[in-house]
Amino acid sequence: MTDQPSPPALKKTTGETADKTLVDPETMAAMLAAMERLIAVVAQLRSPEDGCPWDLAQTPESLTPYIIEEAYETVDAIKNGDRPAVAEELGDLLLQVVLQGQIAREAGDFDMTVIANGIADKLIRRHPHIFGDSNATSDDEVRQQWEAIKAQEKGETLEESQRLSRKLDRYGRSLPPLTGAMKISTKAAAAGFEWNSLEGVWEKFHEEVGELQEAIAQSDTEHQESELGDVLFSLIQVARWQKLDPAAALTKTNHKFVKRLRLMESMSDRPLEDHTLAELDDLWNRAKGQLRAEMASAGKNAAAH
Repeated sequence: MTDQPSPPALKKTTGETADKTLVDPETMAAMLAAMERLIAVVAQLRSPEDGCPWDLAQTPESLTPYIIEEAYETVDAIKNGDRPAVAEELGDLLLQVVLQGQIAREAGDFDMTVIANGIADKLIRRHPHIFGDSNATSDDEVRQQWEAIKAQEKGETLEESQRLSRKLDRYGRSLPPLTGAMKISTKAAAAGFEWNSLEGVWEKFHEEVGELQEAIAQSDTEHQESELGDVLFSLIQVARWQKLDPAAALTKTNHKFVKRLRLMESMSDRPLEDHTLAELDDLWNRAKGQLRAEMASAGKNAAAH
């Protein structure tokens, strides 16, 4: 067996910035010019003298739904493998970052310089095996190093940062509700907060449904919302036991509902809102039957090939 050549050593960068030669000057200049143009366009939209009324009316809080929406649309484009759509959706997501930076600059809080330098500094700080003197090489070593540095940044010990309550709190605050609930449930179960059987999970679900029904019979909206949350959380336990992804399941149902609605519109000669409830029910069943037939036909064709 012949000796294999050793892989080239990773280049260490101990200065304040990474090696700029990794991006050729022409490409770097084009990217910086594009970013400069976007920042200038957003600044114009927010100009008090001749800006866009809609953009001027926005606040960091009013824009948060768009951040979530654009992030989901970006993920959807990536899943579909539509590269032009990915580029477009990433642009929409970048717009939200630049808008937040522009509004913060106007308020004298921070700007895109602070945002970009902040994340670059964090990446350099958390990758000492690339930009410093660490000898971490494996994925596990790098992950442990990352967690230790992250804890130090927050003024915590590694042990404190790894406490179950800290992790679950982060999941509950930062992740989409369904994803966060599944993550919390999975971590809690691993720590021993688990039923002995699926039957126990179902019993808990039906118990929570009963409590929701009781709450709805009352007039306390806050109590009703709390009980609804308990029902959803208990149903997610069922999903976890069956190794199902509740977010993916709900996404498929959303798509299925819209697909049926679109087919209903194609079957009708007038807007859906002009139909009676009985007519809508008939259209719904016809659309449902047609889609089932199409799925069955597609299944037979796939099996034949």
